[in-house]
Amino acid sequence: MTKPFISLCPEITRADALKLMDWLEDECVTRYLSDSRHVSRFIEQVIGRVQLPILTHLFNQSGRFFMAYDRHDVPVGFVRLVKTGPDCEMVLVIGNRDNWGRKLGASTIREGMKLAFFEMRADKLIAKIHVENARSLKAFERCGFLLESQTPTLKSFAMTFEHYLRLLRESSAADRASGIHITEIDKARLTSLLAFEHPSAVFELEHEIERAIVVDSCQVAQDVVTMNSRALVQLDDEEVEVALVYPEEADDSAGKLSVCSDMGTAILGSKEDDAFDWRITNRTRHIRIEKVLYQPEAAGDFYL
Repeated sequence: MTKPFISLCPEITRADALKLMDWLEDECVTRYLSDSRHVSRFIEQVIGRVQLPILTHLFNQSGRFFMAYDRHDVPVGFVRLVKTGPDCEMVLVIGNRDNWGRKLGASTIREGMKLAFFEMRADKLIAKIHVENARSLKAFERCGFLLESQTPTLKSFAMTFEHYLRLLRESSAADRASGIHITEIDKARLTSLLAFEHPSAVFELEHEIERAIVVDSCQVAQDVVTMNSRALVQLDDEEVEVALVYPEEADDSAGKLSVCSDMGTAILGSKEDDAFDWRITNRTRHIRIEKVLYQPEAAGDFYL
């Protein structure tokens, strides 16, 4: 079964805060959330005191706060990441009980791991879960977290960066048909590029490179979008022709997409007929690779 699509948005609006208050008034939602009363009181004070449409800076005072959206851009929960030294702790809530049982929790955890390890550069991610919170225990275990310690009321699970990378690569290797493919040359160049970029600007790209299946340039399939390829892409209901280029060659008016852009990162390594959802400019877009019009490797331009 296809994993549910979840994206984590760092911008917290006034409407988001009101939605959070609704969730936190449900005792079933807050039953195992240790600081729910404090959070609810804080949100109520913010809404009453601050007349601003965007409240992100207030929610990020003691950690990073993200709203979780489904593929229809409907908020379904939130994630809070608090980094202390090299470690990061995750707090996760799926807010509406109607969404429970849809495996949204596991998908949200995976997005939280991506942020914690690639943007916040954590060495270890920790989740402290009430022993009776069966849904959360199952979700974190399904994502590969290992039990580190426990008390009569709490179980502490952990995921190290090394373990996360191993699981990421094993998952791609086990499902080569749906994975993305990049050439050895492209990976080397992109890895060098990442060294000069701020992690928060390219963490999605770094994640895609790490999970990609690396192939020899002479053996990459001709229908894969490699660097400097041109492709016909369906973006929602619009068909566009784009070229995937390095940042210094980007020109949106000419359809030259930087690999560091949202859509550039999204199509890297995809192949003809691949269809997927991706969050682009604060909204979720449906992308389908219609046709690869030109690929350097297929044309023999291996070092373009």
